[in-house]
Amino acid sequence: MRYNEAHTEKVTAKEIIEYMESLRNEQQRRVLMGFFKTGPGEYGEGDEFLGLKVPQTREVVKAAAKDFPLSEVPDLLLSKWHEVRLCGLLILVDQFEKLSLKRLINDAEAIRKRDEIVTMYLQYGEQANNWDLVDLSAPKILGHWLLLPTNLGDTNDKLTVLDGLAASDCLWKQRISMVCTWKTSQAGDPSWCLRYAEVHLHHPHDLMHKAVGWMLREMGKRCSMDLLRGFLRQHAHEMPRTMLRYAIEKMSEEERRGWLNG
Repeated sequence: MRYNEAHTEKVTAKEIIEYMESLRNEQQRRVLMGFFKTGPGEYGEGDEFLGLKVPQTREVVKAAAKDFPLSEVPDLLLSKWHEVRLCGLLILVDQFEKLSLKRLINDAEAIRKRDEIVTMYLQYGEQANNWDLVDLSAPKILGHWLLLPTNLGDTNDKLTVLDGLAASDCLWKQRISMVCTWKTSQAGDPSWCLRYAEVHLHHPHDLMHKAVGWMLREMGKRCSMDLLRGFLRQHAHEMPRTMLRYAIEKMSEEERRGWLNG
């Protein structure tokens, strides 16, 4: 069943939630709850899954995103269901990307709407409360916004936004501040990645070690391996082992051994 075939009017959040609940798969739900560490004391403690695969959620987004009212998105982001929150985030991604087409980059109405999406994303940042929710949304919304015209301020104001996320006591907001730099590195700007890699260098959580190392690796690949090596010469001795391993993953075996052996 394609969700949009049953609807000729704009879809509501309530309809999306009811439809996604109808797809519930108990066996897959148990697998996902283990994979995303939802047990007591784990990073995803308390997260609830329907058991949907990501392509199923993307099908819902494809059917609903074009005309979905932004005012309805918070109802998705506040859902107890992981997949419904993902749906809400991917709707924001879809709408942001459509508003960021080359012909719309400097369009006043597109800028206003992009800023509205970013403001909502920041407001509900804690609802992106697992690594997949962050990784599938932060670069394409916040990271892209860093590269675009905005009415929300200049580069210093953008830095203030990311600094606030990085300084938050919420792990997921901290991860957003790091992973969003994937987009800026793709665009050839290493400064955002290097700044927040230093900020999070001594973070205690393994998920942030992986995120920082991953973003450093991407920065090296997209911008400059010499910049990555310069960062490592300065910080490799104090980097958590996982962070370092992720950062050097694409180097030659000989060079990797050199960094790992100090």
